[in-house]
Amino acid sequence: MNTTTLRKLSYFLSLFLVVALISCGGKKKEDEEEAGEDKGAATTGTVATVDMANGATITGTVKLDGKAPENKVIKMEADPVCKAAHTAPAMEDHWLVGGAGEVANTFVYIKDGLGGKTYAAPGDAITLNQQGCQYQPHVFGVMVGQKIKIQNSDQTLHNIHAHGDKNEQFNEGQPAGSPAKERTMDKVEVMVPIKCDVHGWMNCYAGVLNHPFFAVTGKDGKFELKGVPPGDYTVTAWHETLDGKGESVDMKVTVAAKESKTADFTLKPQ
Repeated sequence: MNTTTLRKLSYFLSLFLVVALISCGGKKKEDEEEAGEDKGAATTGTVATVDMANGATITGTVKLDGKAPENKVIKMEADPVCKAAHTAPAMEDHWLVGGAGEVANTFVYIKDGLGGKTYAAPGDAITLNQQGCQYQPHVFGVMVGQKIKIQNSDQTLHNIHAHGDKNEQFNEGQPAGSPAKERTMDKVEVMVPIKCDVHGWMNCYAGVLNHPFFAVTGKDGKFELKGVPPGDYTVTAWHETLDGKGESVDMKVTVAAKESKTADFTLKPQ
């Protein structure tokens, strides 16, 4: 092998090593950033406690600007048990809107401003029930590490399929009469869609947070966040909309100790 050939081989070998090192370094940095984001989302800082005596209260109403999209009748004929569970035709529950435009099933939460504080999950479990071949509740909030008790009150087979992006997905069958299942989620994620692969119309959403400052609006469209530490916050209202991808509206809210503040949200139909 002559000198020229050796030089060429040496050049290409050096180039290959440089490219490999850059690629590995970039991948390492990317992995570290992703791991840091997940860690920060789940457990940042010292575990804090809610000061109900000195904390502020944020209340408000979520309303719709415009006409609500129509919910369709759910066709349950494929499963006689599901159909028999309803004396009247079952309706989709994407949009539940009151006479004055109040929007139910809106997830309202503090999105930013807690300064990295995390809070211990409560010992009480959140119950997710499958009844009448629909999920109850349709929208709920849960803290990182808090137990979700999943039960089947129907005399038919269901399955629970959680489609988390950050949280590990799970997909398990739950026959009629079987005991309740308990699951937890360990990453902050708004929202986690949950579906039943047996009954395609069944769906619900879980908002997973590392703090307790969240609420779901009722039929009156109202929400309340209690015990909020003094500070400047971004409060967000999330609604699923018909496409299931969700619509979020942010609002800046500043509160002092023991103060009560009103934050009303308006959603536009999609």
